[in-house]
Amino acid sequence: MPLLDHLRTRLPLFALTVGSFGIGSTEFVIMGLLPEVAGDLNVSIPSAGMLVTGYAMGVVVGAPLMAVALSKAPRKGALLTLMAIFMLGNLLCALAPSFGLMMAARVFTAFAHAAFFGMGAVVAADLVPRDQRAQAMALMFAGLTLANVLGVPGGTALGQALGWRYTFGVVAAIGLVALVGLAALLPRMAAVPGPGLAQEFRMLRDPRVLLGMALSGVSAASLFSVFTYIRPILSGVTQVSDDGVSLFLLLFGVGLTVGNLLGGRLADRRPLRMLVAIFFLLTLVLAGFTLTSAYWGPALLTLFVWGVISFAAVPALQIRVMDAAHGSPTLASTLNQGGFNIGCAGGAYLGGLAIQSGVSYAQLPWVGAALALLAFGMTFIARAQDRKHGRQAGAARDAAAFAH
Repeated sequence: MPLLDHLRTRLPLFALTVGSFGIGSTEFVIMGLLPEVAGDLNVSIPSAGMLVTGYAMGVVVGAPLMAVALSKAPRKGALLTLMAIFMLGNLLCALAPSFGLMMAARVFTAFAHAAFFGMGAVVAADLVPRDQRAQAMALMFAGLTLANVLGVPGGTALGQALGWRYTFGVVAAIGLVALVGLAALLPRMAAVPGPGLAQEFRMLRDPRVLLGMALSGVSAASLFSVFTYIRPILSGVTQVSDDGVSLFLLLFGVGLTVGNLLGGRLADRRPLRMLVAIFFLLTLVLAGFTLTSAYWGPALLTLFVWGVISFAAVPALQIRVMDAAHGSPTLASTLNQGGFNIGCAGGAYLGGLAIQSGVSYAQLPWVGAALALLAFGMTFIARAQDRKHGRQAGAARDAAAFAH
């Protein structure tokens, strides 16, 4: 019986992992296929690069829209709907005859992104005992990190060999596998009872929720302010060949996966204390990258450690926002994913701005270190908020006891 109970829990989690693997693949694989897409659709490579921006903006806009649209739907049905949108969107990408329709298909696909991760995190947490919630969410988010290890390089190689449309067709097939798996394995789960949509959005008045989302955004900005430009850093500063760059990025992806799973185990205990340590270490690692990036071996080690620490924060950040918005966990979790993607876009912009201002690629990690230091400072504000909230909750309990 214990084995059967374990399988009943883990198999639905694996179906969620497949879904997040497909979504992560479709988000990032376009970066490796820009020349092929640009050539086929008769646009310049910089114009094709707008497909990345369009997807990110689709995630941000789609987060509140899908949260509203699916707020009263049973959670299993909502996840199946989101995966169907994802699958259809990728099929439209594979068939798009023009750049305009390709952009529309990318934005349509992105609408499922934040809502799937937001609702999937809540569902994953509900499938396991309370002291294993972060581990369950980390297992789901492992699909996103594995997409960087396997999905993106594999999809890029397939697109270069057979054509980029085949890549999006395969990603759509992955969505079908996830859809069937969720339909077969996920138990029926009613919609989370809530006070109503207007009341749910009031959780945005809670400073702890807003700061938690801001932490997610700054954490993402720290990562993408440097990682967006990792290829010219490795090629120009570390003097790594194209094949060597692939090896470096593969190891970084392994680091992301290890960090995500490790963070899931640790975040179930003291998530905020863990975030304090993570952002402190992240500041040191990125500052150190300004020195180690000039040497092949130290740069490879730094990249792996950076990946581990960066994604170790993800489960803790998600748990914190969900717990702070205890009456509206699905909405908060979904909007937190939108905040993370705003951070991705903002970090890439800040990194590009620094380069245009004369910062060398060797010194660019200082931008990421500064953002990590900002996040480190924000964790102390979060601790003060928690202490204040604890005092207020204690006073409310005492008043209630006195009234009785």
